[in-house]
Amino acid sequence: MRAVFGVLGSVSAWDDAGEPIALKGPRHRAVLARLIVARRRVVPVGHLVDDLWEEPPAGAVSAVRTFVAALRRALEPERPPRAPARLLVTEGPGYALRAAPDAVDAWRFERAVTAAATLPPADALGRLDEALGWWRGPGYAEFAEAPWARAERARLAELRLHAVERRAGARLALGLAAEAVPDLDAHVTEHPWREDAWRLLALALYRTGRQGDALAVLRRARALLVEQLGVDPGPGLRQLEADVLDQATHLDVAHSDVTHLDAAGPVAAGPDAERPSGAAPAAEVRPAPEPDRPDPDPDPDPDPDPDPDPAGAAARVWARAAADYDRAVSAGARARLESTVGLLRSLALTGGEGLEAARAHRVAAVAAAEELGDPELTARVIGAYDVPAIWTRADDREQAARIVAAAERTLAALPAPGHAATRARLLATIALETRGTRSPTDPPEAADLATLAAATSPGAEAGSGTVPASGPGPASPVPVSPVRAPAAPGPQAPGPQAAVPQVTAPPGPEPRARRAAREAEEIARRLDDPALLAFALGGRFMQCFERAGLAPERDAIGAELVALAARHGLVAYEVLGHLIRVQARSALADFATADRHAAAVDDLADRHELPLVGVFTQWYRALRLVATGHPTGPEAEAAYRAAAARLDGAGMPGLERGLLPLALLCFRLSREDQGAVLPADRGADRIAARSADWGPYTPWVRPLFLLAGGRRAEAATALRAAPPPPHDLLYEALWCLIGRAAVGVGDRAVIRLARSQLLSANGELAGAGSGLLTLGPVADHLAALDAALAEPEDS
Repeated sequence: MRAVFGVLGSVSAWDDAGEPIALKGPRHRAVLARLIVARRRVVPVGHLVDDLWEEPPAGAVSAVRTFVAALRRALEPERPPRAPARLLVTEGPGYALRAAPDAVDAWRFERAVTAAATLPPADALGRLDEALGWWRGPGYAEFAEAPWARAERARLAELRLHAVERRAGARLALGLAAEAVPDLDAHVTEHPWREDAWRLLALALYRTGRQGDALAVLRRARALLVEQLGVDPGPGLRQLEADVLDQATHLDVAHSDVTHLDAAGPVAAGPDAERPSGAAPAAEVRPAPEPDRPDPDPDPDPDPDPDPDPAGAAARVWARAAADYDRAVSAGARARLESTVGLLRSLALTGGEGLEAARAHRVAAVAAAEELGDPELTARVIGAYDVPAIWTRADDREQAARIVAAAERTLAALPAPGHAATRARLLATIALETRGTRSPTDPPEAADLATLAAATSPGAEAGSGTVPASGPGPASPVPVSPVRAPAAPGPQAPGPQAAVPQVTAPPGPEPRARRAAREAEEIARRLDDPALLAFALGGRFMQCFERAGLAPERDAIGAELVALAARHGLVAYEVLGHLIRVQARSALADFATADRHAAAVDDLADRHELPLVGVFTQWYRALRLVATGHPTGPEAEAAYRAAAARLDGAGMPGLERGLLPLALLCFRLSREDQGAVLPADRGADRIAARSADWGPYTPWVRPLFLLAGGRRAEAATALRAAPPPPHDLLYEALWCLIGRAAVGVGDRAVIRLARSQLLSANGELAGAGSGLLTLGPVADHLAALDAALAEPEDS
């Protein structure tokens, strides 16, 4: 696909068929525009950061890399994974857009205006008409206030005005004076200080027999210049006025008007926005270099690198090694599958399109290994993809289920005894990929809150009977199915909560994924294998959500990962350990410690080019602002929206969908609980609108919006029909939403259920363990639940 770019108006791009190319958000467009301004030259990453933000946030470099990855995916959708980019390239300290000279409308416009100066009037008129038709608005329209665009916008605006006047000169030279008058009249109205425009208009009027109007135009120009600027007209206007008064015969001759313009000609093209604009003769306008030919007169690099072409050197090494591998390893060799997984692991860590491609190719690699009928090879192919994960909801559940199924089949097929490390990797894979879900071999969970409330109600036995629906309206029997009840919470918190009986049921059998995580960790510790232990600890973290209030346990996992990974150079797992601690310390309201780990994460990401990491640290800083900074509604909304923008093109749909409105809703509810009146904040009515895309969080949000709309009976039905929240990073937050809705509809069974699930997290901030959002202290929600239960049932 060949991309064509437009900056003569808003920044846009089109494909071969003329269809628009989606350029994502405003910062993606800003990066593209900034690279176009640079005219195929490299813009260092640091310059991009400075140009995109007045006060660059932490992780800004990673954000720029994410924007570039998204742009590459949009501009070269058919580029194979890991193939070098041909258009938006990485070079030396930054990036360059290697667009062809005719691929940017501004560059084509400049060349057209320059060429028109040497063409006969008829050809020049056609060329200029076409070129002026490319303008859709002011150049780089959405970046009018950006300092990096200011000089280029001014240069293009001057070039356009020059083209309008050159076109008028061509019309006069062709005897088309009457056609020139309307455009010139509008032109001088908008740009009254351009003396050549006044001269051309007066001449056109004179040639159409309007001698009086021509003199009136010249005198109006004189009055403007004298009264507004305090200067007399230049020699061109003074001479034309004298010639009109004398009715000079040469005024009737259509001669070289097309070239009788300001001798300065078009403004020379600068290589970058920082280069000052200035006038230069048309012959000095330097066209953009050809795509495969270096600029013959490049500007000196303000940040010279001692290595003349480090990116090129790396590319050459890669190409030669890949060629040697192709020659040395036969196409059907099994070693290729294992090598492929190693590449996929690196690809996944790049984020964006790399992560999405790695997931897809990984499934294909596992399927290919299974087809060969060698369980040991399949085990190595599955287990080699030890990419750390911090979010507890799978990006593609179907793919994850296929990987888990293949790992289970391979475990069963591996010869025994032996292969302990291989088995541990398969078990860790099962633990890691079974996140936010359950294994097909686990007992079924309750389908809805009504069933779970019945299974855990005092004196009820799961598997039989019916549950009377509580809340408003007549009771209706709800069938109860055999379900796995939630794990019993920890000890009751002291205080008034203890007055209300705790509602639990004996825990069911240990889920398969949790058992796999425990077994993998035991093997890794026995083998004293640091890399294997790091992988296993990642799986254990993913299964450390069987009940609320486990932030301290996850914090211990994170601390061990940080120490282990730092000792053995396992950078990705060191990042994972710090992120786990950011989440856990946030849950415990220890933001000073969380800050230190977030800073360590950003430092590792910058040093090791891990672009996805900045997504999580920016979300954490939005959470921290909300939890400790007392922001207004617009401030909180802006912080969360900026964090959500980082998810655009990051390749993590399991995290992205529904997260922004959920975070805004949690902010609003927590502020209301503190007595704040958000409608007084400008823009608060936009926060967490019920029309937003709530994604997977819809079942637990819908009852609250029904309540807010006065539809209490519908809210009660929706609440009981909602499924129990998955055991993941948002477990406590979703149970708080459930409890809030249950209080609103007066459903005492669900109130007791929510209380029993939240009790062990009494000392935590609800939802803050995600590192993304919070509903405030769990203790406050427990107090509200206890107060509701303390009221008489008929109140």
